[in-house]
Amino acid sequence: MAKHTLVALVEDKPGVLNRVASLFRRRGFNIESIAVGHTELPGVSRMTVVVDGTTALVEQVRKQLDKLIDVVRVSDITDESTVARELALIKVKAAPATRSEIIQIVDIFRANIVDVASDSVTVEVTGDEDKIDSLFRLLRGFGIKEIARTGRIAMTRGAAGLLTVEEGKPPREAPRAKRVKSTDEISNL
Repeated sequence: MAKHTLVALVEDKPGVLNRVASLFRRRGFNIESIAVGHTELPGVSRMTVVVDGTTALVEQVRKQLDKLIDVVRVSDITDESTVARELALIKVKAAPATRSEIIQIVDIFRANIVDVASDSVTVEVTGDEDKIDSLFRLLRGFGIKEIARTGRIAMTRGAAGLLTVEEGKPPREAPRAKRVKSTDEISNL
């Protein structure tokens, strides 16, 4: 099994995240990470989901996701040329004697110290998963108090992405219910 990155444009409505997560749950997939945020289009959010699975199983789930009413478009970008990043906040124990060493490590990783307290510092790091894992391993020796990670966000490289939606084109609408004719209309046929 391999990690797959699925990116979906979804309508920005209550319950969409639950429906997407439920589809993965019903198929027995463990979601490694899921990140959702607004896009450049009003009313449309971008969802990045990382799951473990075979290519065939992930493709089945992708097709089922594409059929959900609130999903505008979905693509597996695992094999595409992508830019992928993750954000992490790491709160590290920091005694006065160890602060300078922590600052040096943070500088090497081009990370930032975003909060300083009497007994800790909070480090913000952005990069691929390997970079974040490496910084985490180095800082673990000082004592990690808390960590928060966003999970992977990704997009394809180049001018036009796989998930671009034509400007001005509204998101896909749910099929409308057919109007039932009244008994008067039926009798007049």
